[in-house]
Amino acid sequence: MIQDSILTSQPLRELPIIDDIIIDDVPSDTFRPLTPYQVLRMLPSDATPAQQDSAIQAWFQPGEIHYSEQPDTLHLPGHEPGRSLKEVNLPQYYRQNFFSNDPLFHPEIDGGRSGVAGDPIPYTIRGDNMFTSLLLLCIVLFFFSIARSKWFISRQLRDFFYLSYHDDMTETSGELRFQLFLVLLCCLLLAISSYLYVTAYVADTFQLDNDFQLISLFFGSFVGYFLLKSGLYSLVNYVFFDGNKSLQWMQSALFLTAMEGVLLFPAVLLQVYFDLSVQNVIFYYVFILLIIKILTFYRSWVIFFRQNGVYLQNILYFCALEIVPLLGFAGSLLSIVNLLKINF
Repeated sequence: MIQDSILTSQPLRELPIIDDIIIDDVPSDTFRPLTPYQVLRMLPSDATPAQQDSAIQAWFQPGEIHYSEQPDTLHLPGHEPGRSLKEVNLPQYYRQNFFSNDPLFHPEIDGGRSGVAGDPIPYTIRGDNMFTSLLLLCIVLFFFSIARSKWFISRQLRDFFYLSYHDDMTETSGELRFQLFLVLLCCLLLAISSYLYVTAYVADTFQLDNDFQLISLFFGSFVGYFLLKSGLYSLVNYVFFDGNKSLQWMQSALFLTAMEGVLLFPAVLLQVYFDLSVQNVIFYYVFILLIIKILTFYRSWVIFFRQNGVYLQNILYFCALEIVPLLGFAGSLLSIVNLLKINF
């Protein structure tokens, strides 16, 4: 007779002998199948693991398993039996359940990481692909321009300190473009350094979408500052001096601004990519600024006031067109930063 259970009752049989051990402590009801625990309880307390294994093998004889072929009746009363998910024409609502959209229920979908999210990496210029590409392009153009304009730079340096009553300095269009490129590079370097200084000592959150907008604002401010200063120089020189001297002065001022960008370039690269401290960069900038202002004062005296031998007019000229615009621009830039920063 085939039964629906994998366990079959065993008839009463002779007591097995296992490694010279006779199991005599058999339960009286031997028509009920024994469990492995009951079989091991029949053995003496000093039975070895090998004897225990032999007892299990002697008592239990594996037989053929016959699974039930009756339909599953474990469903709610009044409802039809469940359907297999292997059916092709199974409706979609059978396949959907509470865990259908759970990524843990679908191993083919990345469920993400578990745990608490860490702090986001702060923004840095070295990690910005756009600024890295821009600085790399500036480096290539910078060395290419220096290599093509070595003669022009040496001539400008020689004529800069040459005391002549009739300076006739002519520049080609290529030399002019080279100097304008260095002026724009100077504005970009000053903008990056201003951003690093502001984020280090003033604030690190602003009312802007990203830090790139703040750097662009600084860049536009420096470009406007140099254009405004150039316009003031042109207006004053046109009123008080002749055209030849005004042209000489504009060429000298353009060359000084271009050389300022050349001198600032290594410091910015060290600050961005080699973590040069902001304090050391500030000292370096102040030193470069003093050198540029001294050369500007000297060049204005050579061009405009050397023939008359006066110094007071040169000091007034220098203070009115160099120091006052610089202080006014610094105050304006500080006001812009205070308006844009977020106070907590």
